[in-house]
Amino acid sequence: MALHELAGKPAPKSMLVNIPRLVAAYYMNHPDANRDAEKVAFGTSGHRGSSFRNSFNEGHILATAQAICDYRASRGIDGPLFVGMDTHALSEPSFATTLEVLAANGVDAMIQAGRGYTPTPVISHAILTHNRGKKARLADGIVITPSHNPPEDGGFKYNPPEGGPADVEATRWIENRANDHLRATLSGVRRTLFEKAIRAATTHEHDYIGPYVEELAQVLDMEAVRTSGIRIAVDPMGGASLPFWDPVATRYGINLAVVNRDVDPAFGFMTVDRDGKIRMDCSSPYAMARLIGLRDRYDIAFGNDPDSDRHGIVTRSAGLMNPNHYLAVAIWYLFQNRPGWRPDAVVGKTLVSSSLIDRVAAHLGRKLSEVPVGFKWFVDGLLDGSCGFGGEESAGASFLRTDGTVWTTDKDGLIMGLLAAEITAKTGRDPGQHYEELAARFGRPLYERMDVAASPEQKAVLEKLSPEQVGTSGLAGEAITATFTAAPGNGMPIGGLKVVTRDGWFAARPSGTENIYKVYTESFKDLAHLARIQEEAKAIIDSVFKKAGV
Repeated sequence: MALHELAGKPAPKSMLVNIPRLVAAYYMNHPDANRDAEKVAFGTSGHRGSSFRNSFNEGHILATAQAICDYRASRGIDGPLFVGMDTHALSEPSFATTLEVLAANGVDAMIQAGRGYTPTPVISHAILTHNRGKKARLADGIVITPSHNPPEDGGFKYNPPEGGPADVEATRWIENRANDHLRATLSGVRRTLFEKAIRAATTHEHDYIGPYVEELAQVLDMEAVRTSGIRIAVDPMGGASLPFWDPVATRYGINLAVVNRDVDPAFGFMTVDRDGKIRMDCSSPYAMARLIGLRDRYDIAFGNDPDSDRHGIVTRSAGLMNPNHYLAVAIWYLFQNRPGWRPDAVVGKTLVSSSLIDRVAAHLGRKLSEVPVGFKWFVDGLLDGSCGFGGEESAGASFLRTDGTVWTTDKDGLIMGLLAAEITAKTGRDPGQHYEELAARFGRPLYERMDVAASPEQKAVLEKLSPEQVGTSGLAGEAITATFTAAPGNGMPIGGLKVVTRDGWFAARPSGTENIYKVYTESFKDLAHLARIQEEAKAIIDSVFKKAGV
């Protein structure tokens, strides 16, 4: 994709979304449940869409909130439901709609005091804190966020009592029930007025900030960060982590500066992403241009997306780190500096994350658990302490408390940023310098993702591939050492194909929302080798399509 002329530059006012019109469309536009593009559709991170496209409107939230109430009743979940929202424009009206339904259904809803914003990992932390040692009256949660998506988007996801993203069975149940409610013109939805819902006996203001901040010392060495005196910069990117950073700095006495305190639903303070869109992607050097420009003023800097489940690490030595590179550094450091973790705790990664992680895990003598895309696959291991760290290539990860017990079962961008500060404080070298050492020892990976146009029929074929359909024994001049369509870590279908050689690999997966398939590629040789992997990967997939007649 060609680089947009505005990439990395401040967003001009002409490209900002019209917020009043966006919110009006939320209430005025009504989805057609008979059109696929307008149904409730739970992907790996819940339902997402825009009120302008009739894919995220009041009807969707009424239907989905009621479906979650129905799901809770069917599963006997009767504890409090922790509700959080981020700073996207559609989050506020969605929050109001959700509370109207929860109150009418008699659900105890825990909302941030003052109707403030709450990061995704803080909801997970709150659920797990409430449920610790309990077998009844278990809590669950709703997070209203489209993550790093553009300002015109909205998002809505459910976290069950395990605290992390809902599994396939739960999301399918909720999605189907929500669409049933849409088709029935919402006749089965129970709802009250917002002014009654906010004052209802079942609506409770909750302090999300205090308990989370207080317990950070159980997952990170905050004292080492304090005594080192390192200078830390944080950019919340206009998101839900903003109200947490001053309490963190005060509680632990660390030298932390919040370099951007703007909260603007149009995200007009952003620099434009690679494709010319405003997107709060903390792994993008274009979206993170302002923080990168401050790298020489601080020992370590990091940013979080609006719901704070992702991290972007900016170092003096390397600038913005590639997410895969930082995951490898984090794993290298943590598994040598957490003696309280189980000796058999595994390293968890998604199958499209860098193979540098495989090499690091092998050197550490730790078993690698490679799972399909989606953080939900790490939930059970984090819960019981058998997985020390779970990470995915899109800059999302979490890890255990220092005593080896669960911290969150959802991605936590706050602790991943603070971990970079701990690494810098305790080793005297920033994560970029550590990566250079790992690359010198294990090889320097070149990683790239491509999007290739595909018809719905082609996507269906790719999703149900078998290894036998590959029909070749070599890739880019090397023998294929593994071909799989189920993840080695848990045996679950990956919804595509991965082909591995000694010095490279590719994985191909159909998109759940667009008529494309994604090809993830990596080479430990050079750019020419990477290009050859990409070319041959596409040829292999084209051959599969041809044999299938699509």
